[in-house]
Amino acid sequence: MTMPAGKYYVGDLCYVMHECWDEVCGLFFKGRSDHGCNEGEFVLKDGRRFVSINTKYGDGSYHDQYGNEYGVDAGLIGCILINDINFNADGNGTTGGNVVNFERSFDSAGGRNEGRDWDGNIHIGHLVIETDPVYECEE
Repeated sequence: MTMPAGKYYVGDLCYVMHECWDEVCGLFFKGRSDHGCNEGEFVLKDGRRFVSINTKYGDGSYHDQYGNEYGVDAGLIGCILINDINFNADGNGTTGGNVVNFERSFDSAGGRNEGRDWDGNIHIGHLVIETDPVYECEE
């Protein structure tokens, strides 16, 4: 999945695509019954492109290698160009994720389509978002 350079929202897409969520879900589940159907690159009717990748354990709070937080309520993390977000639509805002400037085109990978041994890391360009965190217990 290669996306063009630009400024992107990276996070749970449900926070920035309220007005078109029905269409998004229609793309995800159109005639497909597998659990990885909402992973990949998608194009809305109006031409806007976005990437969606499932988290390993669904909803929660996850972090990238820089310590940035990603709140998840739809079980996925993805990206969409900032200019492709309708900020006039009710509920759309970037507070659940982060705005990232990608200087050049970038690839994304991860998710359940990676197979049973997937480590839970979502790769979006240079970002690595860990969705299967290992917590150390204090003794």
